[in-house]
Amino acid sequence: MKRLIRSKNTYLILVTELIVFLFIVGSFHGHSTENLDSILRDGRKEQLDSTQLRIVPAADLLNSYLPLLSDKNIAVVANQTSMVSRGWTLEKNQQTHLIDTLLSHNISISKVFAPEHGFRGKEDAGQKVANDKDVKTGLPILSLYGANKKPQKEQLEGIELVLFDIQDVGVRFYTYISTLSLVMEACAEQNIPLIVLDRPNPNGHYIDGPMLEAAHSSFVGMHEVPLVYGMTIGEYATMVNGEGWLKDSVTCDLTIIKSLNYSHERAYSLAVRPSPNLPNDHSINLYPSLGFFEGTIINAGRGTEFQFQRYGAPFFPKSDLVYIPEANFGSKHPKFKGEVCHGVDLSETDHLAAIDIGWLIDAYEKTPKDKSFFGKTFTIHAGNEQLQQQIEAGMSVDEIHKSWQAGIEKFKLIREQYLLYP
Repeated sequence: MKRLIRSKNTYLILVTELIVFLFIVGSFHGHSTENLDSILRDGRKEQLDSTQLRIVPAADLLNSYLPLLSDKNIAVVANQTSMVSRGWTLEKNQQTHLIDTLLSHNISISKVFAPEHGFRGKEDAGQKVANDKDVKTGLPILSLYGANKKPQKEQLEGIELVLFDIQDVGVRFYTYISTLSLVMEACAEQNIPLIVLDRPNPNGHYIDGPMLEAAHSSFVGMHEVPLVYGMTIGEYATMVNGEGWLKDSVTCDLTIIKSLNYSHERAYSLAVRPSPNLPNDHSINLYPSLGFFEGTIINAGRGTEFQFQRYGAPFFPKSDLVYIPEANFGSKHPKFKGEVCHGVDLSETDHLAAIDIGWLIDAYEKTPKDKSFFGKTFTIHAGNEQLQQQIEAGMSVDEIHKSWQAGIEKFKLIREQYLLYP
């Protein structure tokens, strides 16, 4: 009899726990994202372990920024990553584009500015992006990649506020932060407020790489920061403003809408590829290390389905990895198109928390001396001339890493002033 009572009690406890669990799930299910921030702030958040809470990009927190846009004529800087979650639940995450979301809330959008790769994120790296019109909304799309990388005075006439929402990957030569800086500069010159909807940095868990020297500043790297700077795009904007890095030291009227539940140590997986040749989390993690190959003769997976997850060339020694780059999405003219390449497969490597310069050295050593390994753009990718000189001189991985440390430590002191997240 006692055994039966104990069994019934156990059953009742299990049923009760199940009901409580379903109640918690149900309390989140069906809530629109504009209520998510209030749901998480109304006391329930304290009942949950913060490490179990979903990281919420600022774009999802509509209540945080819609009131700031109301009754204003705005321009939006956006691309395919500018997505807003709808109906956040434990089962699925539906998304709509920021432009569609804003229009559904009767926000007056005058025009859209688009960065490298275009509004839909389909153009090749380096490919000139033309002005266009969005088929769905009819809004004019003005390119900020090509001859016009900065919004012009006439393009901002009548604009009362600019909203910026683009997913960055935390690497200096990834040009979205250059677009951000030039948008900030244009807004400052025209006395137009700028709101940045912050997004987590998938490479925000470390700081590494060579420092950019001012003499080698370009659209591929505008400011004196290490290659991997460990900041969200909102933190980076705050630093650019605070350090007076805009032209003529102008200051942008800047507002950052923070992401929720993010910290630099938390992993963050992107739901949308940030550019055509970063198809998944692994390629994004390897990009700081393999991006150097953009300034060399070596193919880094473009023209395959493993972009930035391998490297190779026809003249490499024969290897287990053999592939033929062909024109595909995001790469119409890959290096060694149609040629058999031997290479190194990195698709199963461990998650990195530092730049691996060893792969660049390995490729240099495998390249015959009668071929020019370094291209014209290597210096602007590295941010200085020193890295090429170090590799040509045969310096080791450890020696090269050690040479970066003084610049990194100096940068960390600057960075610390502008962090918005732990």
